[in-house]
Amino acid sequence: MADMDRRTRVLIVAIVVSFIAFLDGAVINVALPSIAEELGGGLALQQWAVDAYLLTLGSLILLAGSLSDSFGRLRIIRIGLYGFAATSVMCAVAVDGVMLVIARAMQGAAGALLVPSSLALIIATFPSAEQGKAIGRWTAWTTSAFLVGPLLGGVLVDLVSWRLVFWINLLPIAVALVLLHRLGRDERNLDRERIDWIGAALGIVGLGGTVFALIEQGRYGWSSPVVLVPLIVGIVSLGVFLWWERRTPQPMLPLSLFHARNFAAGNLATLFIYAAFALGPFAITIFLQEAAGFSATFAGLATLPPTIMLVLLGSWFGGLSSRFGPRIFMTVGPLVVAAGFLMTLAVQQDLNYWTQFLPGIAVFGLGMAMTVAPLTAAILGAIDPARAGIGSAVNNAVARIAGLVAIALIGVIVGTQLDVAGYHRVAIATAAFLVVGGIVSWIGIRNPAPEERATTADREAPPQSASAAHPPAQPRSSD
Repeated sequence: MADMDRRTRVLIVAIVVSFIAFLDGAVINVALPSIAEELGGGLALQQWAVDAYLLTLGSLILLAGSLSDSFGRLRIIRIGLYGFAATSVMCAVAVDGVMLVIARAMQGAAGALLVPSSLALIIATFPSAEQGKAIGRWTAWTTSAFLVGPLLGGVLVDLVSWRLVFWINLLPIAVALVLLHRLGRDERNLDRERIDWIGAALGIVGLGGTVFALIEQGRYGWSSPVVLVPLIVGIVSLGVFLWWERRTPQPMLPLSLFHARNFAAGNLATLFIYAAFALGPFAITIFLQEAAGFSATFAGLATLPPTIMLVLLGSWFGGLSSRFGPRIFMTVGPLVVAAGFLMTLAVQQDLNYWTQFLPGIAVFGLGMAMTVAPLTAAILGAIDPARAGIGSAVNNAVARIAGLVAIALIGVIVGTQLDVAGYHRVAIATAAFLVVGGIVSWIGIRNPAPEERATTADREAPPQSASAAHPPAQPRSSD
């Protein structure tokens, strides 16, 4: 009975902790126009408000898994919660765009400690026979963050201020800390692995320099040293990062995982598909408020249909993928999403949501439901179950980085203003990413043999499943 009580508490803690990170990612988009209106900075600030969070989150999420294994899941979760609380306050009291962006970057670093550690805590606490059910509950509850996030964010922005979007984080953090106190402390780990600090630093510099150049090129131009130097440093650092991960005995990113065909092809598909999943919704939320005149609340409501369809249909398509193999769903799904975005090219300055926009995003939601669970199953099913933790962390990092770079590119695509013509260009670019993702899936993914599918179906409850793995409108986030 005591074991059962502890498992229940662990599951509740894991759900609340992950909900915090995912809710923050789901809420931020609807607040972006109000943030830019008060603090200035235009589209560049809106990009940085999202990308600063994704930059540190995507860079550190693999490192966070190593820290959790070495220093204890409960300890790392506590550090992450205290850090998330402090940085949420910093965001809420930001006096200018620079302070907000710095606070968001620090918030992403804290968020990176939460999700991997919460999942690792479930794996460490529940026996293998119960892990699938526990993770299924975790997924169902954390997915609700993507349902309530846009609407909650819109109401807070419209009724009070965008600053309340960050203040509201303190309530669930307090609940999580109380629940954590009842779980006690981690057992001492005398067999700690060496942390790949060099790999983490190279990843941050590589991503940071590249993303800075992509965002700021619109203001300074490609030939400016302010853009050119960070771009060169970033690209060189990413190259050195891959070299270092190949030679270090305990890498943050085990490149040997990519020897599995479906893992390599699946992550390449993830790069394009989740770039689209970040770019499209980011542009939609801003366009609906700044160009179409929607309030933050109505913008949140307007973007709910894809998430609702993902929640309702995602597990069904996941079951079909187990029966028929993931290849067809990973191919057709992105193409359906692409068709949905192309349908939204009907939008005009005088937007009729019901005829010009809703049909497209409904098709978009159907395609997402077809894609996410089969994609995750294909990637994690390609590697040894004992390495599912690091495999899911790698795939999560790829998805976050894809979103990071895609949002950084929006200035290249639309310039400085997201008007109707700019949105049309974003919709076409998003569809192009998805078509490439579908083609990569068709060429690269191989369905497992029927007997392997049966085995995979028995153990298939991946930590990064459905929308909780990769927030469709975020950073999944989304944070």
